[in-house]
Amino acid sequence: MKSKKLAIGLVSLASAFALSACNDDNEEKSTDQTPKTEQSTDTDTTKEETNHMDHAKDTSNEAEVPDGLKAAENPKYEVGSKATIKSDHMEGMDGAEATIVGAYDTTAYSVTYTPTTEDKKVENHKWVIHEEIEDAGEVPLEPGTEVTLDTDHMEGMEGAKGIIEEADTTTVYMVDYKPTDGGIEVKNHQWVTESELSSK
Repeated sequence: MKSKKLAIGLVSLASAFALSACNDDNEEKSTDQTPKTEQSTDTDTTKEETNHMDHAKDTSNEAEVPDGLKAAENPKYEVGSKATIKSDHMEGMDGAEATIVGAYDTTAYSVTYTPTTEDKKVENHKWVIHEEIEDAGEVPLEPGTEVTLDTDHMEGMEGAKGIIEEADTTTVYMVDYKPTDGGIEVKNHQWVTESELSSK
């Protein structure tokens, strides 16, 4: 009888150890899954940051100014002042409040060009300034002049061949603005001409 009880006790004890081992395995599996979940979250965040960076790159040049471009001596809109954009170069731009980041005297060109990344032409891109035209010389260029672009406002623009559609000797502005369609703030947008701004 004692042997039977002892056997039953040993079986119970073995079962307890087995259950304990199962629980430990489950805990280890649960612990192993936690970093994967965190890693997934980090990946999602990285994607969002990358998308934001891509967007920012398409709409600004990190305040880089072309060599030879001179600041305007007496601009209508001074650096740090506010103005309203009256242009629709990009979605959410028309009617947006702008902060003036830089003001420069130059000639601005509307250009039709074929991006180096594709065959489809971009019609009447506004604006490329005189200092962003390869070998432009000192004198403003006339409409109809064939040019090579020396700027990277948009993908495929650097080195692209184009033709000048319109020329406007004026003050151009680099601006920060918040799109009216709720998009992220655009920093250092190049360029807005003086006629495309109005006082608040």
